[in-house]
Amino acid sequence: MKFTKIHGLGNDYIYFNNLNNKIKLNSDDIKRLCNRHIGIGADGIILLEKSNIADFKMRIFNSDGSEAEMCGNGIRGLAKYIYDNKIKTDDYLTIETKAGIKNIKLIINNKKIDSIIVDMGNIELESSKIPVNIDEKTCINHPININNTNYLFTALSVGNPHCIIFMKSIDKLDISDIGYKLENQPIFPNKTNVEFIEIIDKNNIKMRVWERGSGETLACGTGSVAAVVAGIITNKLNNNCNVHLPMGILNVYYDKKYNHAYLKGTNETIFEGKIKKGR
Repeated sequence: MKFTKIHGLGNDYIYFNNLNNKIKLNSDDIKRLCNRHIGIGADGIILLEKSNIADFKMRIFNSDGSEAEMCGNGIRGLAKYIYDNKIKTDDYLTIETKAGIKNIKLIINNKKIDSIIVDMGNIELESSKIPVNIDEKTCINHPININNTNYLFTALSVGNPHCIIFMKSIDKLDISDIGYKLENQPIFPNKTNVEFIEIIDKNNIKMRVWERGSGETLACGTGSVAAVVAGIITNKLNNNCNVHLPMGILNVYYDKKYNHAYLKGTNETIFEGKIKKGR
């Protein structure tokens, strides 16, 4: 069973071609493959599958074995996987996800991908549809107490749920403690991803992310979009913003009039391999 490992600013996934629908992975398989000590090691696994409504279908699994709706870094990596393996070499793709069909533009120079732009679609701000269980219709600057400390968070969905907290400094944050506790707060019935944001200026932010089902990761595409949109609707950021992450920058553009967000970034292949039967 052949695989390719691709990362987007350190957010790494194992990719399998499942167009023949023969690959069947259970939760234990996924956990073992993603384990960084006894497996390949990754933040998750992505399957390329056939679609009846788009060019292809993406299924994404977190490292804990749970299935996710959408991943901005992961879907860019899938577009690279498709192009590099000559499965389809157009500069435009449509990919079906659990969060709907995503339109993808490949910026190609000398037959190599320079960057990839994903139309992330509409941003969901209605509390019941994110979902987050609060009385207000939208969840903007909502208070929450963790470890006897009060925080204000904004919740929204980019096909998957996000909780965004703006802070003065994020470098010394104990993200493994507070991130885990926020992910599992009862007000988030489907759990949530958590982004901690430090504003550099109105066009640049720093971000640390705690991903639902994976823990802290080096980057998150949907989280970057969620953070920028949260900053825009709370009048902290402009509609074109760079998200600074440990291994590079993602760019987010939000069209407030049409409630559409666009994510631009790069992906790199780390290595390819083959899993033997019985492993």
